[in-house]
Amino acid sequence: MSKLNIAVIIGSTRDARFAPTPAAWIADLAGRRDDLDVEIVDLKGFDLPFFNEVASNAWRPSQDPRAIAWQKKISEFDGYVVVTAEYNHSITAALKNAFDQAYVEWGRKPIGFVGYGGVGAARAIEHARAIAVELQMVPVRSAVHIGGGDFVKVVHQRQPMTEIETSITPAANEMLDQLAWWGRATKAAR
Repeated sequence: MSKLNIAVIIGSTRDARFAPTPAAWIADLAGRRDDLDVEIVDLKGFDLPFFNEVASNAWRPSQDPRAIAWQKKISEFDGYVVVTAEYNHSITAALKNAFDQAYVEWGRKPIGFVGYGGVGAARAIEHARAIAVELQMVPVRSAVHIGGGDFVKVVHQRQPMTEIETSITPAANEMLDQLAWWGRATKAAR
């Protein structure tokens, strides 16, 4: 089977965001595998409006050309890794809006998560998993949680991701293995 096409989605659009750093790290790790092709997809580059369609594109075609461009981009991939911060125990508004702007394109594909925050974005990732299930995606069990001392090192002390690799790489490899397995299974079934 050919390589799976995986998007690493940067789920924050703030100017002061940290998300591009772990996104580059996980994309590099995933790109070393012989079963995955990886592309970083930055929500900031899509200028998505707040969801304002008549209905989800599961029921009616979207009208806004920015939403349609997002849907076309998302449809290119066999699976996703979303990098998210945790804001008030949940995902960013930009990420929720991006999920809402597509429906058909997400379906029957696996999704994994890299989260960062005080508790490694555990609550945000659980919320995102529930959204993914509603979008008919397959959230994988393992995730990368950058929390506690690791979070302080890379965000507040501005140390490179290499300083925390020993504590997060095992989880990242497990997540990527699960993403690849589910990616092959769902691609064959689609």
